[in-house]
Amino acid sequence: MTTRDTGEPTLTIDELAARTGVTVRTVRFYGTKGLLPPPVIGPRRVGHYGREHLARLALIEELQHQGMTLAAIERYLKQLPPDLTAHDLALHRAVVASWAPQTVERVTREELDRRAGRPLTDEEVDRLAEMDIVVRDGEAGGADAYRVDAGLLRLGVELLDVPLSPETVLAARTALLEHSRAAARDLSRLLRDAVAERDARDVRSLSAHMHPIVVQALLTTFQRSLRDELRAWLDADGER
Repeated sequence: MTTRDTGEPTLTIDELAARTGVTVRTVRFYGTKGLLPPPVIGPRRVGHYGREHLARLALIEELQHQGMTLAAIERYLKQLPPDLTAHDLALHRAVVASWAPQTVERVTREELDRRAGRPLTDEEVDRLAEMDIVVRDGEAGGADAYRVDAGLLRLGVELLDVPLSPETVLAARTALLEHSRAAARDLSRLLRDAVAERDARDVRSLSAHMHPIVVQALLTTFQRSLRDELRAWLDADGER
């Protein structure tokens, strides 16, 4: 059974719940609230769920970790385009994770698989380690333990399916960090000048309010710029 005729393997509601660490009741509740799209109904009226559902549940989990209420999460998700792919949702989750301070957590292999959204092979864990996202850290409860950059894990898992070498991924990460830090400095300077005369409490409140907005704006403008650059590159390559 596949979703949307893409050839993508699907999950039953029990498998989806087990994969994401939530209950079947929670999955159904999210469906009735419109937080999850309906499953594809197969033979015997069995619902089947795909990567989009996994990615959306991961995004909901991240929003909850940021302290958002269910009503706030519902409002956030309603603002998103309805046709987002699992990759798009993973990017949104990465943006949400960036709102919080950098977090490195120590997890077991079983928890690492759950956080990743799917079972990882030893080779995939090695690739995540080469991307500086996962670091082996002894044992915990008789099983291998890992230190994980929680904010980057899902994005790293998405990159496992991209045919790029770890060296290229690390170089891209370095370039992104350099440019994003430069943009952050410029934006911080602009905001600091704009609120220079305000009370310190007002400045902190404005900063907390602006943070997710600025990050979302950066993501949107970067996506559009990258799309334009790739289109120009492909068009030029096609003319040769």
